[in-house]
Amino acid sequence: MKRRFVQCDVFSRTPARGNGLAVVVEAQGLSAEAMQNFAAWTNLAETTFLLPPEDPRADYRVRIFTPVREMPFAGHPTLGSCMTWLHAGGSPREPGIVRQECPIGIVEIDVTGEEPAFTAPPTKIEPLSDEALADIADALEIPRERILRTALLDNGPVWQVLELASAQDVLAVDATKVRWPEHRPVGLIGAHAPGGECAYEVRMLAPSSGMNEDPITGSLNAALARWMLAEGRLPDAVTVAQGTAIGRLGRVRVTPRGGDVLIGGAVSIMIDGVLEL
Repeated sequence: MKRRFVQCDVFSRTPARGNGLAVVVEAQGLSAEAMQNFAAWTNLAETTFLLPPEDPRADYRVRIFTPVREMPFAGHPTLGSCMTWLHAGGSPREPGIVRQECPIGIVEIDVTGEEPAFTAPPTKIEPLSDEALADIADALEIPRERILRTALLDNGPVWQVLELASAQDVLAVDATKVRWPEHRPVGLIGAHAPGGECAYEVRMLAPSSGMNEDPITGSLNAALARWMLAEGRLPDAVTVAQGTAIGRLGRVRVTPRGGDVLIGGAVSIMIDGVLEL
């Protein structure tokens, strides 16, 4: 069956330097097995499938697949799917706000600005166990004195997070030392020197797709932002860099809004066509 297909680039103002996303716009009638097989074939970090909503509050429903499994939520697929849905002629029930239905519930995307931004979903914050910390630090050869804070964050995906003393510490980590599935996803964050374009450098190692490193990870940045907001460490909007270590120019805009936080970034439509699926 012929279906509309869009490929976009997310979280970079320079097309093809962000995180690629494949979107099947007309996914009605596809089985979960067919979706998974197609996601494996695209071999991108994620592929999404747009469907009519089941929740009457939502504008559309999305299913998100890595090459090996379905995800309950992911950030760059949320922004890319939203902008693809609008590009394909979608019109939100409420002007300026697109409501996406996915397994974690309704995610709101603000499309009133230059770049779309989703409301970071609630995040469960727990301590990272001493055993997990030792495992990660030993595997990545991170000196303990360079680790400032740690946490276990859950916003659908579960993140083992280490905040390091600087962005340089984050960039110095060798991602090839983490093996999937031996280690769960590891998020790293470190501050850049004041006065630059970006306040923080972020990396996500050992993603579920089996790559050493994910280019730009909206869901991780959302969890990190919720963590920092809960601890009173996110008073103002900041720009976060990700993908630097693998040649990408990822830029994630993190904006507190009351008790919430918005995660935004650029989306470029790269391919718009038809596929047989």
